[in-house]
Amino acid sequence: MFDKNVIHTKWMKRAIFLASLGKNTASPNPLVGAVILDKNGKLISEGFHYKAGMPHAEAMAFNNLKKDAKEGSMYVNLEPCCHHGKTPPCVDKVISSGIKKMYVSIEDPDKRVSGKGIKLLKEAGIQVHLGLCKQESLDLNQAFIHRNVTKKAFGVLKWAMSIDGRIALKNGKSKWITNEASRSLVHSFRAEFDAIIIGGNTLRRDNPFLTTRGLKKPEPLRVVFTKSLDLPSKSNLWDCNKAKTIVFYDSSTANESYLKRIPKCVEVQRLSSDNPELISKILASKGCNKVLWECGPKLATAAIKSSCIQEIITFIAPKILGGENNMNPFGDFEFEEMHEIIKLSDSQVSLIGNDICVKSSFKN
Repeated sequence: MFDKNVIHTKWMKRAIFLASLGKNTASPNPLVGAVILDKNGKLISEGFHYKAGMPHAEAMAFNNLKKDAKEGSMYVNLEPCCHHGKTPPCVDKVISSGIKKMYVSIEDPDKRVSGKGIKLLKEAGIQVHLGLCKQESLDLNQAFIHRNVTKKAFGVLKWAMSIDGRIALKNGKSKWITNEASRSLVHSFRAEFDAIIIGGNTLRRDNPFLTTRGLKKPEPLRVVFTKSLDLPSKSNLWDCNKAKTIVFYDSSTANESYLKRIPKCVEVQRLSSDNPELISKILASKGCNKVLWECGPKLATAAIKSSCIQEIITFIAPKILGGENNMNPFGDFEFEEMHEIIKLSDSQVSLIGNDICVKSSFKN
């Protein structure tokens, strides 16, 4: 005797794996994989969603069919869409295929779908089983779900520091705290994001490129937030041939005469305040599911206070910078009691040469 649940789990995990193949390209769409079995339980096709405008996972699986799917079954990690977008509704393809059973891991949080796809499948006489490998599917699409539920981009804060908790010397110099392997890893991390955010101080001090060094095309959107608009007239971020750049500025404090320093190819947006939540919401409206904050202490602290950060990535180098005035990763949160402090969870620790990389979930 074999356990049917084990078989069903096997195929749903296959769908989840297929979905993950689009992690650097599918945004703003969710990560979706699909597996089709014939009526005898044999694999006859599979697919995943690669990029917005291209076939959805279900459509790709139907396009790859090796034999008739009638009375067969399908496994998808996210509820099939039922609305017209850049591609036709997947629910229609499923219903017309003659598939008898549908295994769906989680409902789509997009209000255009959100249970409506499942309802249509059931009304067409298809047996729908919901909830298989639910946690794995929630984890895979946490950024997409977060954007749809909160209307803000899923934020990850990244910084590098010495073993005594410093991110730079008191004169601002920080190249390089971490080793070359850690810095290379950061470039690959960036490929998972839709945008990378820094503050004006970081731009002035480091003049970064903020690219994946060609690991992702197009490159993530480069974002600068400034209170003063006192930005250099020459900057690596002003080269729009490498990647798109957008500058947000606080209209209540900025000197708008500095706008002439910014080239026409760079998008500029005026904000009503210095609240980072405004940036997160605007980027979400632009289709950014997941954004990386590579900013300095002041902006990092403000981003946490405004609930723009859901995860952190910390690189720790076995070096001592010392000095009371040397830069820390954060400003003052003004905690007075230990129960007020920020607690992280689900930490994953890895060694990058002599450096340590810690990934943790941020519980707002």
